[in-house]
Amino acid sequence: MSINSHIDLSSQVAELLIVRASGHAFDIQRNYPLWELSNKQIQRLLKVGVGGVIFFGGTSIELQHRCQTIKKWTAKPLLLCADIEEGLGQRFPGGTWFVPPIALGRMYAIDPERAMKLAESYGCSTGSQARKCGLNWVLAPVCDVNTNPSNPVINVRAWGEDPVIVSELTCAFHKGLVSQGVLSCAKHFPGHGDSSVDSHLDLPTLTHDRNRLTKLELVPFKEVIVNGVSAVMTGHLLLRNLDPKNPASLSQLVINQLLRKQLGFDGLVVTDALVMHAISNKYGAGEAAVMAFEAGSDLILMPENPDEAIKEICKALRSGRIPMERLHEALERRQIALENVERFFPASSKKLPNVCNEELQTNDDKEIASELILKTLEVLNPGGIKAPINGINLLRIDSMISCPFITNNSPSICLPESAGFKSIVSHKMTPSIWTNDINSPLDLNLLGEKMILLQLFIRGNPFVANSYDQEPWEAAIRQLQYKKLLAGLVVFGSPYIWDSLIKVLDSSIPAAYSPGQMLPAQREALSKLIMLAPHSRLSQSDLPHAFTD
Repeated sequence: MSINSHIDLSSQVAELLIVRASGHAFDIQRNYPLWELSNKQIQRLLKVGVGGVIFFGGTSIELQHRCQTIKKWTAKPLLLCADIEEGLGQRFPGGTWFVPPIALGRMYAIDPERAMKLAESYGCSTGSQARKCGLNWVLAPVCDVNTNPSNPVINVRAWGEDPVIVSELTCAFHKGLVSQGVLSCAKHFPGHGDSSVDSHLDLPTLTHDRNRLTKLELVPFKEVIVNGVSAVMTGHLLLRNLDPKNPASLSQLVINQLLRKQLGFDGLVVTDALVMHAISNKYGAGEAAVMAFEAGSDLILMPENPDEAIKEICKALRSGRIPMERLHEALERRQIALENVERFFPASSKKLPNVCNEELQTNDDKEIASELILKTLEVLNPGGIKAPINGINLLRIDSMISCPFITNNSPSICLPESAGFKSIVSHKMTPSIWTNDINSPLDLNLLGEKMILLQLFIRGNPFVANSYDQEPWEAAIRQLQYKKLLAGLVVFGSPYIWDSLIKVLDSSIPAAYSPGQMLPAQREALSKLIMLAPHSRLSQSDLPHAFTD
């Protein structure tokens, strides 16, 4: 291919960029306008030659229309991707939203054979629904081994804490995913599972040596590479014993030496988003892109300034800082990936089904989602929450943005209210209900000395960091139990929080844990605990089925 002219070089470098767009049609609907480019910007960049788009926001129907629209804006084949580690419905309502991967790791300890089959079905459903909506690349599986229970950013996104279990489940998920004709992506190399810092906010630093990495963090990556993973995403973390100077995503020692030469991976390498503060706080937009490309990354995900990234990479190629062969290699790997998708889903059959007319979720998808919720639900003292004369349904959530499944009609609200509880939603530690006394952290006078049903929605969330580590929930439970005011406890999300709280929970208190936070998980957990009053608007037989969403 010719890369002699200025226009040709810029256009070919642009092919290696993945920019972020909203799944919504209109600019005003963007959830994160600082990260999601406007329609005008996207159209201009596609004309420049940008070769990929990552989507966030919108329904599954909107996503399909969006993919079709964006493909009309360029004649070039595009990589269209999304972070849908927990099924299409995690990001795009209308698709199936599965419990997080950590639930499968927990199930594996009890029934490994069933966990493996469900992991493969999980991947198959995710790939199928992604392809129906127009995506050709799913940024999963997460191959991190979550050895740090307080990990603020991986946490429930990992498949477990044991490298062998994580390897088996990620490979099963991968097998199902690629069977549907989409590309896969193992992340976050060489392993983000032991970090205590959220790389969206700052650069995590780890001191693991090569021996530790070989025995633990690298195990799932090795296995999924052997099983043909399409791409590997590098993590924004500094491993001092591998490269004391550069983050893994910008390190030749990590990418070229470890991943390419020692692990033998010859597929696409993609950076994690370069707008994340682990990188953007220290490096300029152009220099970060150049360093990533120079280190061996083929694709640049979400550069802070796409135009600057293209300009600086071209400058590095012309000056000889980066050899032209590096560009040839990256473009060839991208082309091979696109051809692999084409072979599975040829152009002659590329007309997408209209998801308005064709059921996006199959019966199998719904049954898998249902089984995962039921089999990963843990309940103590079922039916033990009696309807009080009046009581408080206290919910802890991260924010309304990261908990869009909390509405007036959510089961976590309406089922307790049908049993006589009044709901109070606390965005993390809302100051008004907390005291400065670590032994008695809840202001029970403000809450009226009433029976309290405590519901905690806690999981690792980007930008939230590990703030819940400082929240005194154990002390709050002890305080409520001492006052005989704890009606029940429900934890949605983190198994680590659940395991720590049941150690201080009185054995007589009704309690439940669900890895999932979605509406069906809420219904299933609460319907197992609450005994509705005879005068209630709802009876047990009237409860909506848990999987009708």
